[in-house]
Amino acid sequence: MTRMLIVGPPGSGKGTQAERISDRLGIVAISTGDIFRANVKGETALGLEAKKYMDAGDYVPDSVTNKMVRDRLSHEDVRDGFLLDGYPRTSAQVDELADILAAEGKQLDVVLQLTVEDEELVTRLLGRAKESGRSDDDENVIRHRLDLYHTQTEIVVTRYAEQGILAKVDGLGAINEVTDRIMAAIDGVIGS
Repeated sequence: MTRMLIVGPPGSGKGTQAERISDRLGIVAISTGDIFRANVKGETALGLEAKKYMDAGDYVPDSVTNKMVRDRLSHEDVRDGFLLDGYPRTSAQVDELADILAAEGKQLDVVLQLTVEDEELVTRLLGRAKESGRSDDDENVIRHRLDLYHTQTEIVVTRYAEQGILAKVDGLGAINEVTDRIMAAIDGVIGS
């Protein structure tokens, strides 16, 4: 049973790698972005509230995000483990996730941090915007999201590093190479 997070700036390949790692380990990949988009598409109350923040490139407030994540982590498919992508993003969310897991007598095993330089991320995200038509991927919004990542989310990385469960992984290179580096990093943290 493995419970893990994958963190990194927008465009670092978290979603792609989460799917690959979940397949290799036989655990479910949970993307908060997908949870948000499903709620927005379904026009749920939480989804409509989240949409206004997403459209501006801002993070969805903790109160909304925590409710969505708590609900998702209550599903049967997470009992054997999970790989969570996009949460937690704030120190308060780190505490909330710890509380959610502690209520089940569990804790995180490993936190993977994908690292990629900002200019590479802007290039990747602009290319993705052209391909997919995602409204949250124009250059100004992208740069705003990267600034938010650096000012808010890096606090999360520091907290997990202090717990000794953080593994930094270079996110540049072929997809298979990055996946192999991630698997080695997981073994390095869990096996130690």
